[in-house]
Amino acid sequence: MEQITRGTGRGEAVRVGVDLAKRVIQVHAVDGADRVLTSRTLRRDQLIEWCARLPAGCMVAMEASSSAHHWARKLIALGLDARILSAQLVSPYRQEGHTGKNDANDAAAICEAASRPRMRFIPVKSIEQQSMLCVHRLREGIKADRTACINRIRGLLLEFGLAFAQGPRELQAVLNEVLEDASNELGTLARLTLQRAQTQWRELDQHLAWCDERIAAHAQANEAVKTAATLLGIGPVTASAVVATVGDFRQFKNGAQFGAWIGLTPRQYSSGGNSRLGGITKRGDTYLRSLLIQGAKSAVMTAHRRSDRISAWAAALRDRSGWQKAVVALANKNARILWAVMTRGAAFDADHLSVKPVSA
Repeated sequence: MEQITRGTGRGEAVRVGVDLAKRVIQVHAVDGADRVLTSRTLRRDQLIEWCARLPAGCMVAMEASSSAHHWARKLIALGLDARILSAQLVSPYRQEGHTGKNDANDAAAICEAASRPRMRFIPVKSIEQQSMLCVHRLREGIKADRTACINRIRGLLLEFGLAFAQGPRELQAVLNEVLEDASNELGTLARLTLQRAQTQWRELDQHLAWCDERIAAHAQANEAVKTAATLLGIGPVTASAVVATVGDFRQFKNGAQFGAWIGLTPRQYSSGGNSRLGGITKRGDTYLRSLLIQGAKSAVMTAHRRSDRISAWAAALRDRSGWQKAVVALANKNARILWAVMTRGAAFDADHLSVKPVSA
C-alpha cells in the first residue's frame, strides 16, 4: 500500500472522501491545495489500515449509509475527523452529474462537498443510540408482520364465509370458538392451518411485548426520554425514538431547524418576493415523523377535553383549517417545543406564552 501522506511535490492529505459499499470502498484524497493525491479502491478490511497512515486530524467524509456510523466511530478512535454527509447534499457536487455516477466520482463528490464551509454534517451516533434504534426497527417490523398475519387469517376465514368485525381484539375474541365450531364449513386441514397462523400471531405478540419492555426501560432510565414524554402527544415510544435518533439537540440552531430536519415544514416554491408554500417536505427520518404525527392525532382528538393554551390552539386550528392541517401543525409545534425543552433544560409548560425577541 503506497504512502500518500508524504511526498516532495505534494503536501499531506487534509481531506478524504470515502464511498462505502459492502465489499469494496473507494477513497479520494486531496491535499491543502485541493490537488488529488490518490483515488483508489480498497477492500473493507483494508480501510482502517489505510486510514491509520493519514495525518492526525485529517477529515474523512462519507455518505450516510447503514455502516457509516460504525466506520466513523472507528476513524474517530484513530484521531481522525470523521464526518457523515446526507446523500442529497453530495449529489450536486458530482462533476459528471446524474449520468456519470460511479464509485470514483461519488468519492470525489463527497470529498468536494465536505470542503464547503456551510456544509451540514450528521453527528455520529453512539453504540447506545444505535442499539436502542435496533429495538425500534425490530418493533416496526414485528408490527408489519403482525398486521399481515391478522389480515391473512381474515382472508382465509372469508373464503369459508366467515366475516367478523374490524380490529385485532374482535377477531382474537372469536377465533378460538370459530376453530372449535363444527357447524361451519372449515375443513380439517383448514382448521390446522388457521391454528398454525394463530400460534404465529401469539408469538408476534410476545415479540412485540418484549420490544415494548425494552422501550419502557429506556424511558425509565433516561432523563431525556422522561422529559420528552411530558409533552402533549409524545409518549414513551416517541420520546425514546427521538432521543435515540437525535442525541444532542444542540446540533440544531433553533426549533424551526429541527422541525425542518424532520420534514414537517412546507415545501417552498417562492420567487420574486412571492411566497408559495406546498405540502410538507417529508425529509429526514420517516419513522420519527410518523410517530410525532400519530401522537399529534391523539392530542388533537382530545384537545376539547383540556383547557391549556396548546390544546385550545389545536382545537381552534382544527375548526378553522381542518383535521389534517391541525395534526401536522401540532406535530411541528411539538418538534419546536421538544428542541426548546431539551436545549434549555426547562420543564414543559402547556400554558407557556412565547415572546419573539425584538430585533436590534
